[in-house]
Amino acid sequence: MKQKPFYMLCLVLIIVGGLNWGLVGLMDFNLVDSIFGSMSFLSRLVYDLVGLSAVYMFFSLFSKKG
Repeated sequence: MKQKPFYMLCLVLIIVGGLNWGLVGLMDFNLVDSIFGSMSFLSRLVYDLVGLSAVYMFFSLFSKKG
């Protein structure tokens, strides 16, 4: 039960990443870069966190905890 906040954070980050990719594909607009600057430290941090969240969620699919 302690992992639920971490799970929810990962889910939110994946949703943010998905919406950002949708904006890039549909309108050629990168929301993360427009907020934090193109490939700035903060935008790269957001991209890293979204990627790590996706890896965590992928492996949680195969977790035996249910």
